[in-house]
Amino acid sequence: MDTPAYDNNVTPARRALDALAENTEDTAALDTLASSEVLVPVPDDAGQEEVSDPGTVALPVLEQQNGAPVVPVFTSEPEMAELLPYVSRYRLVPLGMLAAQWPADDLSLSIDASSEHPLTLTSEGVRTLLARP
Repeated sequence: MDTPAYDNNVTPARRALDALAENTEDTAALDTLASSEVLVPVPDDAGQEEVSDPGTVALPVLEQQNGAPVVPVFTSEPEMAELLPYVSRYRLVPLGMLAAQWPADDLSLSIDASSEHPLTLTSEGVRTLLARP
């Protein structure tokens, strides 16, 4: 039996994204992703209170090509550096916790946007797929 070779630098969240690229209904991959921590870049204009308060996360909102707002998060520092090499600060946040408090507006979430298997979810998708009990 062949066992897949995994790069030690690949996180469980990254593996979950790869699995979801093959099967979007893979509940084990969704559970893994929801329970994983992601890197959330700290916006340049975030104050020290927003950076140090564990109950608050300042979301970095970027504009997509179509003008829609999106929050980029990453499964690892190399993934973040590929898309946002200028980011010097980030917070490690459980994705499920972030999803449970996701705003109800049209704000999308993009995970590892520059990777081979990125995942972008609408606001509703974030709350229904990643906010696990």
